[in-house]
Parts: sequence; C-alpha cells; structure tokens
Amino acid sequence: MTPAPDFYQAFRGRFSSLLQWEDLDAFWGVVRRHAGAGWYIYAIGMPLPERAASAGQVEKFVGCVNELLRTDHDEDYCGIVYVDSKDDPTFIKIFDPSHLGVSCGFSTNPPMPGWIMCRIPPKPLEDNRVLPAKRQRWWQELWNSPATS
Repeated sequence: MTPAPDFYQAFRGRFSSLLQWEDLDAFWGVVRRHAGAGWYIYAIGMPLPERAASAGQVEKFVGCVNELLRTDHDEDYCGIVYVDSKDDPTFIKIFDPSHLGVSCGFSTNPPMPGWIMCRIPPKPLEDNRVLPAKRQRWWQELWNSPATS
C-alpha cells in the first residue's frame, strides 16, 4: 500500500499553468466529472476545511471561482490557475487576481494562492497578508448559501 502524500510536499510539487481561458474551461470539465472525488477546498487565511467537499459544493465553488477569476482578472489570458495534472488532477492552486505579485517565474517571496483544491487533507499555510474583507465575505457567502449543503 502506498503511503498518503504529504500536503506540504504536494504543495511544493510540480505544477502547470492553465494559460488560456479555453484551457481553464476544459479543465473545469475534468474537475466537474470528478466532483465527488474527495476534494478539499481551502481558502488561504480562512480555517482549514474539516472534511472533503460534497460534489455539489465542488460544483458551486468551481462556478463561483470561475466567475470571480473572469471578472477580476481583466486579461485576455488566464495563467493564474496551476494544476499538478490537467487530465487527472489531485492538487489545484488558484491565485487571487487581486493579490498576484509574481505568481510565475522566479521570486524569493512568491504570493500564496488564494484557494487550493486538493484530494488530501490540507494543512495550514501561512500568508503574511491579511485576507481582504471582500474575499472573506465572498468565501462566507459561498458556503453559507443553501445550495452548498
């Protein structure tokens, strides 16, 4: 039996960017087909999820974060979603368009993603920024609506 991967090791693993919006659309289709695969959804700066999200919660998060990315990342390319595998993902990093800094390339202090989707229970990640009230409200509204139960 293979031991469960370590969250921090997986977080620092190898990732590919979904550079074009069309790539992101196709990728969300892959995630939706595996919505019930035990995804943990974690917003950096918020409490860790206690359990994996339901398929309905995954569907809702994907729809809402996709809308947020397209609204707040006013570019003709995506480039702010990174995945460990485009065909069989287990770890997804989604960078917040309002807190990008240098999300690709070299930086001695790269920004943390805004959200993580992974199939292993996440562990705390430290970020030196304070999560803006706007993002805290977005996150809380997402999970407090009846459709995510």
